Amino acid sequence: MELINGNAIAQTVLDELKAEVEKIAASGLVPHIVVLRVGNDPASISYVNKKEKTAQSIGMRSSVRLFPETISQAELENEIDALNADKSVHGILIQSPLPAHINETEIFNRVLPEKDVDGFSTANIGRLVQELPDAFAACTPAGILELLERSGVATAGKHAVIVGRSQIVGKPVSQLLLSRKSNATVTICHSHTEDLAAVTRQADILIAAIGRPQFITRDMVKPGAVVIDVGINRVPDATKKSGFRLVGDVDFENVAPICEKITPVPGGVGPMTVAMLMKNTLAACLRQNPAR
Repeated sequence: MELINGNAIAQTVLDELKAEVEKIAASGLVPHIVVLRVGNDPASISYVNKKEKTAQSIGMRSSVRLFPETISQAELENEIDALNADKSVHGILIQSPLPAHINETEIFNRVLPEKDVDGFSTANIGRLVQELPDAFAACTPAGILELLERSGVATAGKHAVIVGRSQIVGKPVSQLLLSRKSNATVTICHSHTEDLAAVTRQADILIAAIGRPQFITRDMVKPGAVVIDVGINRVPDATKKSGFRLVGDVDFENVAPICEKITPVPGGVGPMTVAMLMKNTLAACLRQNPAR
């Protein structure tokens, strides 16, 4: 069994990006990402801080706009419109979740596709399906593909099974794996899949993204499979000062021994999400400034 070290791979990606950012910064061009956060959700605060620190560490400019939970749909749209028009801003990210009175889909679609570095707009999802070169893929799915590639996992002709059909992970990662670049055969499973274990046991590459702690057990995995665990779940643990520990959607302790490769939680997919956001931001900056 080989552990896929997401921390190490993400750092390699960031080191490569830092070198590229330094090159274009010499000509006066600095990639700039703006993150919009509504309310004070603790997880959102943590994620936004991580994104801001990572951007700064590789020489990018990062700005955070904070808004109260009471902000209206129209007010938030006006803020996005202003950023769309600002040529010094290359990437815009709307931190989710948003308050219940805000229509997330409409907000994601308000961002210009060329600045939608999170890849959640209808336009970018469509471009991803059509395999257009200017598509921005959602960052977690893009990070999964990067992990596979940099870990030497062949995807062409392999059977990839994805457990979870979310707009954020399941659906976009299926498109990336189906693409002519990856050439995998893809099955998506969900809550209505009959005999789920029989399907997951067929997987050469198994991706768990359902948000249920340790749901994927040893009997659901084919020996020699590559397992990518996207889940991050808190479970009670009296031995920890915090009173909990983080686990994935995979029963790591029992599944890992039979895998060819597997990602840990934490330290697997998570670090790649932020790294790919930075990669998308650099790409957005370069596309918006072709003369540089």
